[in-house]
Amino acid sequence: MLQMQDISSHDYQRFKTFLEQACGIILGEGKQYLIASRLTRLLRDENIANLSDLMISIERGHPRHLRDAVVDAMTTNETSWFRDGVPFETLAQHVFPEFDKKRTGPIRIWSSACSSGQEPYTISMIISEYCRKQLSSQLAQSQIMATDISGSILAEAKRAEYEDVALGRGLSSNRRQQFFTKQDTRWRVSDDIRRRVSFREQNLLQGFAALGRFDIIFCRNVLIYFSAERKKDILKRMAQSLNRGGYLFLGASETISGYSDAFESVRTPFSTIYRRKD
Repeated sequence: MLQMQDISSHDYQRFKTFLEQACGIILGEGKQYLIASRLTRLLRDENIANLSDLMISIERGHPRHLRDAVVDAMTTNETSWFRDGVPFETLAQHVFPEFDKKRTGPIRIWSSACSSGQEPYTISMIISEYCRKQLSSQLAQSQIMATDISGSILAEAKRAEYEDVALGRGLSSNRRQQFFTKQDTRWRVSDDIRRRVSFREQNLLQGFAALGRFDIIFCRNVLIYFSAERKKDILKRMAQSLNRGGYLFLGASETISGYSDAFESVRTPFSTIYRRKD
């Protein structure tokens, strides 16, 4: 088992540099415990003795899958249904009605860093609830692109099957009955919710123009892990990926202030969101 005391200052700095270059995540000082907790199983499975040997293997590029496996293990996959609540109220009460009035046709939404799928499926549920209340809505055929840097977590998201414990995090019993079907010991997201969502592996440090253009981008609780320069770059490219009048949703503790002038702040009764300037 990898222990904190086994991680030298030199190896810690090497690993910090590797992680930032690979996926943009910046480890602060004193995070040896995080490396130990996230990488113990990987080192055991790969028969690697310590962090120093791990860095040597990564730098040599052998085995080939090791680099991605380390990034996968270190990527935070914390998520829940209707996480924080407010962004989804904002969608239903402010953003969707606006698009419903000014647009003819469905919209495209990007859920970046989607983890195990709770966020994009939640957005799809909000679309269904909104359309049901409006009786007839062009938003029913909207599309949601969900991306994450982790291939393994995307595979889990695509399965759209969750244990009772996972469903208990933020999901009401009423929505469970509406949008899921029980299969043995797991719950599967219903077809009408899943069909709006497609998944794709994407590192935000790399170009994402190939994803197309969007009307709404969710990039919540992601930018906090990046340096100031990387935040500026990601926000610049996200602005370019938004259609005119499109909206950007950030986490409650995140802001564009000091990082981008491509957006204007829009205060709603629920939260502050960001609209691309024309």
